Amino acid sequence: MNRRPLIAGNWKMYKTCEEAAETAKKLTEFLSPPPENIDIMIAPAFTALSTVASVIQGSCIALGAQNMSWEKEGAFTGEISAPMLISCGCHYVIIGHSERRHLFGETDEVVNRKIKAAIRHNLIPVLCVGETEEEREQKKTFSVLDKQTEKGVEELSSTELATLVVAYEPVWAIGTGKTATVDQAQEAHAYLRGVIEKKLGNHLAKSIRILYGGSVKPNNIESLLKMPDVDGALVGGASLQAESFRDLVLYNQ
Repeated sequence: MNRRPLIAGNWKMYKTCEEAAETAKKLTEFLSPPPENIDIMIAPAFTALSTVASVIQGSCIALGAQNMSWEKEGAFTGEISAPMLISCGCHYVIIGHSERRHLFGETDEVVNRKIKAAIRHNLIPVLCVGETEEEREQKKTFSVLDKQTEKGVEELSSTELATLVVAYEPVWAIGTGKTATVDQAQEAHAYLRGVIEKKLGNHLAKSIRILYGGSVKPNNIESLLKMPDVDGALVGGASLQAESFRDLVLYNQ
């Protein structure tokens, strides 16, 4: 099955509204006319979502959020709900990023509740999974991927998960300058596809997009995306500059 690649930029806690608008405007100019056969998403901070949405309206760039609550509304100070994200123009939401897991204590159960909420509100969830350096050294990579993936989609059917995107992020490669070798990336992605097939069936396993995230840059994107099970990238640092993100998106143009 031919899976359409997705290049997603996670801007993390960077950029004021003005800076985000400037970067988004440059991207719309760089990516017009739109490149063929590739999907593009950027995920600014919550504060800049509406601003960026107005800048990219009518372009080939989709809007995503970096996190969300599993609740629709209520007395949850500091939280942001799926309907709020949708009202800002979001189509995607990143869930279970390693920084949310390791810095803010999000568990697999919390991630699962957020995935369910995203699907319930027709947002496309990007489920992040990946092992730490210590877990890789202890040869626990596959058991970590097993647990995070299975728990993340627990009690959801293949039909409900039709739009799900999975992002494999080896935690030891995020922001460190280290990158998994193409063989390491392919091995993990193929394993994840096997986990999905075992749990949810062959059709979803063949159609689901699995992105690689971990120090992705213009000089390694092409070799990563040549791997049969790597369907795009979740990009951090290299997405913050419009020029480097453009080069990632246009890697094969």
